[in-house]
Amino acid sequence: MSEQVLSEKLDRLIAILERWAPPAPRPIDLDAADCFVWNPARLAFDPVAKVNRVDISLIRGVDTVRDILFDNTKRFADGFQANNVLLWGARGMGKSSLVKAVHASVNVDRKNDALPVKLVEIHREDIDSLPALMAAIKDTAHRFILFCDDLSFDHDDTSYKSLKAALEGGVEGRPDNVIFYATSNRRHLLPRDMIENERSTAINPSEAVEEKVSLSDRFGLWLGFHKCSQDDYLSMIDGYAAHFGLELDQQQLHAQALEWATTRGSRSGRVAWQFTQDLAGRLGRKL
Repeated sequence: MSEQVLSEKLDRLIAILERWAPPAPRPIDLDAADCFVWNPARLAFDPVAKVNRVDISLIRGVDTVRDILFDNTKRFADGFQANNVLLWGARGMGKSSLVKAVHASVNVDRKNDALPVKLVEIHREDIDSLPALMAAIKDTAHRFILFCDDLSFDHDDTSYKSLKAALEGGVEGRPDNVIFYATSNRRHLLPRDMIENERSTAINPSEAVEEKVSLSDRFGLWLGFHKCSQDDYLSMIDGYAAHFGLELDQQQLHAQALEWATTRGSRSGRVAWQFTQDLAGRLGRKL
């Protein structure tokens, strides 16, 4: 075989290997935004120009967990020790809204010369890429809240092990400038029948269950959200109406809001917001 033929074959082999190789991480422009979405396919942080969130003053009925989350986030922003947080419980009670609102509120309180905390959303299906995400940001000067909304794991899903290792496991551990917030309808992030099945089929049932449940233990703070009372629901309605200038007699406003909740079969922050959108549309107002 001539040297020229051998050289051509080596060039083709190198080109094939380069196509198979993962893409190099893109430089992070942290000044582009305060919120980003992690894109694992490109190992990139996509900036979010307009974040879908409400002012923290509009989140009602969860005062205790709001204050706990704010204090934890403020300590983290100031460089002190803070915990990973799992916000779990009833649907529509403002778990994800609270995370985004607290992030904005903490950054507003920062001194002019202090770097803002960055919020990075990672989708549930991309949990396996957490190590790559943390490797990309661990040596930067900024501090990051990694946020996963509606986190849960189903049968035969082993990606929860990647999350366990990323949160607290491994020799290196979680970087000091990273904290992880997640929301879920499940306190243990796994369906009850999955845990019970592990108990019934394992050689050592208690060890099998511990393996599954220990994921939640990686979160130092568990903040529970429960179905709201009628008074809390109406307080949310009043807050939205005042904030957006929706002028309607309070008695009439409450009557319509309660009728709306009855048709939905539930009361929650989400239902209150959906009613507010409907009311604004009927009044010809933009929110």
